[in-house]
Amino acid sequence: MEGICRIQFLHTFLLLWIFIGWNVKAVTGSQQGIPLSVVKLWASAFGGEIKSISAKYSGSQLLQKELWSITAPRQGANSTTEAGPPVRATSRINPKITAACLWEESGAQRGIPRKYGESVQTAFRKRLQAQNPGLSCPEKYKEPEKSVRVEEIDGVKLVKNLAVKMEEMFQRKAEATRRLVEAAEEAHHQHEDNPDLQYEYFNAVLINEVNEEGNNVELGGEFLLEPNDHFKNLSVNLSLSVVQVPTNMYNKDPDIVNGVYWSEALNKVFVENFERDPTLIWQYFGSAKGFFRQYPGVKWHPDEHGVIGFDCRNRKWYIQAATSPKDVVILVDVSGSMKGLRLTIARQTVSSILDTLGDDDFFNIIAYNQEIHYVEPCLNGTLVRADTTNKDHFREHLDKLFAKGIGLLGEALTEAFTILNDFNQTGRGSVCSQAIMLVTDGATKMYDDVFEKYNWPDRKVRIFPYLIGRESAFADNLKWMACANKGYFSQISTLADVQENVMRYLHVMSRPKVIDHEHDTVWTEAYADSALSHAHQLNDKSGPTLTTTVAMPVFSTKNETKNQGILLGVAGTDIPLQELMKLIPKHMLGIHGYAFAITNNGYILTHPDLRPLYQEGQRRRKPYYSSVDLSEVEWEDKDDILRNAMVNRRTGTFSMEVKRTVDRGRRVLMMHNDYYYTDIKGTPFSVGVALSRGHGKYFFRGNVSMDAGLRDLEQPDVALADEWTYCNTEEKHEHRHLTQIQAIKLFMTGRRPHLKCDRELIQEVLFDTVVTAPLKTYWNSLALNKSENPDKGVEIAFLGTRTGLSRTNLFVPTNQLSNQDFLTAEDKEGVFNADHFPLWYKRAAEQVAGTFVYSIPFSTALENKSVVLASTAIQLLDDRKSPIVAAVGIQMKLEYFQRKFWTACRQCTALDGKCIISCDSEDFNCYLIDNNGFILVTEEQSQTGLFFGEVEGAVMNKLLQMGSFKRITLYDYQALCRDYAGSSDSARTLSDPFSMVKWLLTELIIFLLEFNLYSWWNVDLSVKAQRARGKTMMVPCDTEYPAFVSERTIKETTGNIDCNGCVRLKLQKDRKKPESCHPFHPEENAMECGSASSLSSCLAVQLLPLIAATITSIGFK
Repeated sequence: MEGICRIQFLHTFLLLWIFIGWNVKAVTGSQQGIPLSVVKLWASAFGGEIKSISAKYSGSQLLQKELWSITAPRQGANSTTEAGPPVRATSRINPKITAACLWEESGAQRGIPRKYGESVQTAFRKRLQAQNPGLSCPEKYKEPEKSVRVEEIDGVKLVKNLAVKMEEMFQRKAEATRRLVEAAEEAHHQHEDNPDLQYEYFNAVLINEVNEEGNNVELGGEFLLEPNDHFKNLSVNLSLSVVQVPTNMYNKDPDIVNGVYWSEALNKVFVENFERDPTLIWQYFGSAKGFFRQYPGVKWHPDEHGVIGFDCRNRKWYIQAATSPKDVVILVDVSGSMKGLRLTIARQTVSSILDTLGDDDFFNIIAYNQEIHYVEPCLNGTLVRADTTNKDHFREHLDKLFAKGIGLLGEALTEAFTILNDFNQTGRGSVCSQAIMLVTDGATKMYDDVFEKYNWPDRKVRIFPYLIGRESAFADNLKWMACANKGYFSQISTLADVQENVMRYLHVMSRPKVIDHEHDTVWTEAYADSALSHAHQLNDKSGPTLTTTVAMPVFSTKNETKNQGILLGVAGTDIPLQELMKLIPKHMLGIHGYAFAITNNGYILTHPDLRPLYQEGQRRRKPYYSSVDLSEVEWEDKDDILRNAMVNRRTGTFSMEVKRTVDRGRRVLMMHNDYYYTDIKGTPFSVGVALSRGHGKYFFRGNVSMDAGLRDLEQPDVALADEWTYCNTEEKHEHRHLTQIQAIKLFMTGRRPHLKCDRELIQEVLFDTVVTAPLKTYWNSLALNKSENPDKGVEIAFLGTRTGLSRTNLFVPTNQLSNQDFLTAEDKEGVFNADHFPLWYKRAAEQVAGTFVYSIPFSTALENKSVVLASTAIQLLDDRKSPIVAAVGIQMKLEYFQRKFWTACRQCTALDGKCIISCDSEDFNCYLIDNNGFILVTEEQSQTGLFFGEVEGAVMNKLLQMGSFKRITLYDYQALCRDYAGSSDSARTLSDPFSMVKWLLTELIIFLLEFNLYSWWNVDLSVKAQRARGKTMMVPCDTEYPAFVSERTIKETTGNIDCNGCVRLKLQKDRKKPESCHPFHPEENAMECGSASSLSSCLAVQLLPLIAATITSIGFK
């Protein structure tokens, strides 16, 4: 027999569920269950006590009264605390009758609604006068500026101001890059190549290396390095750069030595740039010859095999700057002659070609023998964007190629030309350069009939043949194809030859841009270069830093080489996305608001819901973190209205209801967001701001005396958000050592007039500091009172305000804290970050003012740190549009919290005090769960923190049927699933460090958790044995999962997810094409086509009429 009783506490926002399961022997038929009155008694006793403890030690009532006394002081009355001396409201802020005319003192009249069109200030004044009939406001005080006021945030103005700040920051980085380009081109112009040049330079790998005799090795030398916190505490040299040469290249190759020699001129510009803009990080020049000059100088470290997997020429910033956007079809010969090593080299060649394609490029791969085989059948007859997701998907299919039959190249070329023509006419591709990459071991003829039909005389499609193998029997035909179609011929004999030979096509594609002398500025998507981080031996717990790069091509300006279009390389500067985050006025966005930016392709540059890393023993990048589309995080926008408007660089607004997950996806908040967006001039980016309706669109302002504010700001219990920018201490070297509080004091006192600070934000910080100052005295009085908190159950009291200010008070010594990570940098969700408020602040903000919300931090429950957090919001009024100015709370021991519960559950109404019914009985199972269904109290300690449905599946299902809880469907398009080798069904399951048990009605089905998100995928239990034996790997997947919320907090919505064989491919969405395009140039020297000088005389003769005809046709255009 089972029974369920439910009581919802009115003040603590806890739910008490009593699950009654009687033992068979104990059931005599006389016992019918626990009376509801008993459960109510337990609920009232526990709820009242825990609310009293939370309010007392957090000081919530004191802070609320302090706020009201400031905004509406009564003559002759002072605010008093719960315990302690009275706090005088007039001691810190100048009392003004204007403030008294604006604000109410208590909540007696909070139920009076505000009339439509009535300002918040007017409504407050009316309510105040209703409580104080004798109080009247002089007419002259009704409209002028007040010392305390509520403002509605102007989202349009906010996003435009943010876009301007980002534009200015991006422009500074672009100007630094342009100076590098100018210096490089001038240095090369003055240099004459000398094949016998001997020059000792600082090789990034060899610096400070010594031989067995203790002498510096060649190209090493003594290179001064000092740790610098601006570069993540790497040891760097701020005066010189270093040169990295790929492992497969010779350090003293004449081309490299000459390039290194003339590019030494960049050292001066590197230093000057850094002096002008100390926020710059890595500056560099990537040479077309392969070397990489980086500033500041830093030592590079090979891996355990003595290799550095870094070649600047296959980095996206290099490729995008060097070439125009392009549509590419790759033809791979899989005839019988390609068996063995040739097919292996062919696969590597195709993979290397894919490395050279960027997000503005489009491609497809066709394998051919006597038939045409699309490597990905889902993309038959079309092209797909060359983002990381799609390229890796095609790489997986390359392993499935096998050689057989004969090769019919003519049909393959015809198919490739047809695709390029048809796709170009749709306007969906790059609408710029076009190319066919031909990977084969030979061609029996020249196929001039195909070229004449599809490509001559304009030759808009370039042909790049790659001859695989050492044999050259059919090389002339392939060379002719390249030269006749403005391409380049390469022969690849070994795997070691692949990289260099593939890179050569980039020089051909860049020729038109070089001849036009267009220094197009390009910006990459967000990325983290792990190869570079490994080479620097960067040991950062947070993982590689996400950056965007601004890059520009560097050209040869010598007149004698103009028609050759010689690309010297690419200059670039990295911009950490943290720099963008610092520009975001988080205090203006509110508790749930955020800013985000996307690229012209719709990919996220920065967004609080972007998860680029996953943890499996260490912080690692997800495979496709750089190509997460905005529609994959703002997934409620089913029609891509917001995404498409931003991609097309419009300015406007948008609104929709959203579900926001917190606490690593375990909890969900329902809200209505208003979006404001505009473009960032001079870049391909757009920026948006999301504000949650209600309190999220209103801001509370106040002014205090500077002296009082600065005095309180320096108190040891005060801290400011580490990742918020109150003063820009990075812009000048002499300010780098300053903390934010030190900088604020110097700025406000006028001792550092050159400091750039947000005066408005600082004034609000000082106001918050003064208003919250009485809490320090109050907390101290509690800590010193030996009769208070005798068993040290309450450990910490804490406070946070909307300006990023926090106060903390310890009631126990630091070494006795149950959770020592709380409110530290280790506790990412518990502190103010660049993109979010603390979790305890966000959850409290969504409850009724004065209501405490309780939870066990998931990060601590699993580590057995055993604490409970309680927090509540401080709000002016019980009004959805009344600003939330702060949140306060406490951390208490879980054992203390549970003891209070068990004590309450022993009470009864028996006159003799003997309680027959209690949770101590072995016949009853008692649980205390929170509003999301997670267990706070249970007799079985190992179940604490678990989802209730995992422990009592049938009961949870009953609660859903009763409507006590609602199931909310959520989607995760950034998930990683564990793929089990040998199991066809394994991709359905999810994995993460936390595993849980799925409940469905009364059955428990094992399922796994990815980023703490629940999965409802069906699991084939028959494959468990195979999983135990097979290897696993993490693969991207789209997931649908539920979250659960108690009835009072949510509104039910539904959705669905469609999965099929092509689900992970990034299919075509709206994008903004780059404005610059250089597909070909009439002055281009098409005879520079790879080994053209060795063409047989007959083939050269055959080319002459074609070239003459082409020149004639150009002349008539």
